[in-house]
Amino acid sequence: QEELVESGGGVVQPGGSLTLSCVSSDPYFRGSLMGWYRQAPGHRRELVAYIAGGGSPVYMDSAKGRFTISRDNAKNTVWLQMNNLEPEDSAVYYCNHYVPREELWGQGTQVIVSS
Repeated sequence: QEELVESGGGVVQPGGSLTLSCVSSDPYFRGSLMGWYRQAPGHRRELVAYIAGGGSPVYMDSAKGRFTISRDNAKNTVWLQMNNLEPEDSAVYYCNHYVPREELWGQGTQVIVSS
């Protein structure tokens, strides 16, 4: 059964950076379109960025110019590098398939941007 494990969150000051990691147990990972999502308190979960198996990234407006999504299919890992973080980026960040699989929503990793 596929599992996704996110890590790398933390507390950072505005303008700071964090890199989130997501490791998948899916043996077909290299063919999967993977996304990073986030959910802030009182808000719906939203897609931040996604990346094709071959590495082509797509960013939502909230991430353009500040975040970079990447993957290593040999390591079954997808990353989200976040730069110039703003308080509005504070949320729990999750990875999942671009078409999310409900059973794969895990604990996520919390990002707090605060001075």
